[in-house]
Amino acid sequence: MKYFISLSFLFVQLTGLVGQSHKKGEVYLYWGWNRSAYTNSDIHFSGEDYAFTLYNVIAKDRQSPFSFKTYFNPSNITIPQYNFRIGYFLNENYDISIGADHMKYVMKNYQEVLISGEIQNSGTPFDGVYSNDTTINLVPEFLLFEHTDGLNYENIEIRRTDYLYRTEKFRIESRFGAGIGILVPRTNTTLLNNNRYDEFHLSGYGLAAIAGIHFSFFKYFFIQFEGKAGMIHMPDIRTTMSKNDRASQAFLFGQYNGVFGFSYPLFSK
Repeated sequence: MKYFISLSFLFVQLTGLVGQSHKKGEVYLYWGWNRSAYTNSDIHFSGEDYAFTLYNVIAKDRQSPFSFKTYFNPSNITIPQYNFRIGYFLNENYDISIGADHMKYVMKNYQEVLISGEIQNSGTPFDGVYSNDTTINLVPEFLLFEHTDGLNYENIEIRRTDYLYRTEKFRIESRFGAGIGILVPRTNTTLLNNNRYDEFHLSGYGLAAIAGIHFSFFKYFFIQFEGKAGMIHMPDIRTTMSKNDRASQAFLFGQYNGVFGFSYPLFSK
């Protein structure tokens, strides 16, 4: 009974704290880093002399090794996989935000995958007609395929915040939300002896859900840990210097993010 009474008292206290939220009109900004993972995907390539599909292709992320020069030098901070976001609280619990999730997607070379389609007049040993039960080794001479500068998911999100614990100088909050955005990758591709293409290009869209835990210190500063999962569909990926050459793919992704930032009321309360 004492345990039950204690829990009930704690619940009443936390409920009262939630009701004392004063977030309306606050703006926040954060910066941090992520690790990402991707499901296998089918990638379709098309051009004047080829049209083929690679099935169940494996890819991974590529986070930069930690160093203060890479992660905290202003001239280098966009090199690692990073997350940037700025948001505004519409009311006591909900905020709207825009952000950039800079991931990196690296196709694993030397993997054996199924291929179907045809390649002609490439001047390489890979010319031929492939049935969907044929395998090919993804050697660099055939294909390098990376969104490494990067897999840029520019998005808008709605999030809900609730207090879990609160004192005058320290708060713990939960964050849940969802969003939608566009993919503007800089795709680093070398395909069948064609010149490398590596430019930003609007390639598709994404959807994602987010859950996080937020720790605020001294009213204005915070650190936050997030898990994000969603879907990416890119039907229009540039692959070579020729505008006729394209690729398309769709896959699921997951992120683990660690960020830090500050919040501040735009209007007096």
